[in-house]
Amino acid sequence: MSPIFLLSIALQIACIVHAVRTQRPTYWIWILVVGSYIAVAAYVFAEVVPTLGSSPTARRAVKGVRQRIDPERGKRHAARQLDIADTIDNRRRLAEQSLASGDYQQALEMFRNSLTGMYQTDPHLMLGLAQAQFALDLPAEARATLDALIAANPKFRSFDGHLLYARTVEASGDIDKALSEYEALVQGYPGEEARVRYAQLLKRANRPADAANVLREIAKRSSLAPKYYQREQRAWIDLARRELQDLA
Repeated sequence: MSPIFLLSIALQIACIVHAVRTQRPTYWIWILVVGSYIAVAAYVFAEVVPTLGSSPTARRAVKGVRQRIDPERGKRHAARQLDIADTIDNRRRLAEQSLASGDYQQALEMFRNSLTGMYQTDPHLMLGLAQAQFALDLPAEARATLDALIAANPKFRSFDGHLLYARTVEASGDIDKALSEYEALVQGYPGEEARVRYAQLLKRANRPADAANVLREIAKRSSLAPKYYQREQRAWIDLARRELQDLA
């Protein structure tokens, strides 16, 4: 049987499955059954392409592709907006884009220069500054910034900020306090990074049994989690499995 014919059948079946799952009009099924590549093309352009813009998954995929092709795109746009209007919001966006693109020095300068006047203790700007400092291998400065953030904004809550604080404490060599921070953090952290780092620190602290328990919990959680979560956390889940194998 011709490969071209087999490909046509495969595409028709895929489109029919999509039509049934998304409750498209029944006539599409008959068109796809009797049609071939033309029917598939018509279905894709009429029913699939228009929905891509409203799909969170599709938007994330497009954003990811754009980021890989042109990682400086967001930063350039933020820089243009800052040239148009020198506002705190535009400074923050450029600082965040600089951080995301790996230009940590510019990010640090932008965040630091934004911490003035009524924004002198803004928690989001202070957290961004601490992230830039830590990325520049300045954990002590990052911890000092986070301590100042907590003192100025006692009600501020951020999982990213708490994880960063635990990492700065760990980098300072205060293992017991870092373990305490991680233990408190992992209770509600929306991902596996904090749990993996907690297990790694337990391992360093010569507590292999406790580390193994945390790693097994990651494996159990991830096996029961939705597919999208498993995809998003794949790197940390795989690392947890490797760490568990090393302990075994």
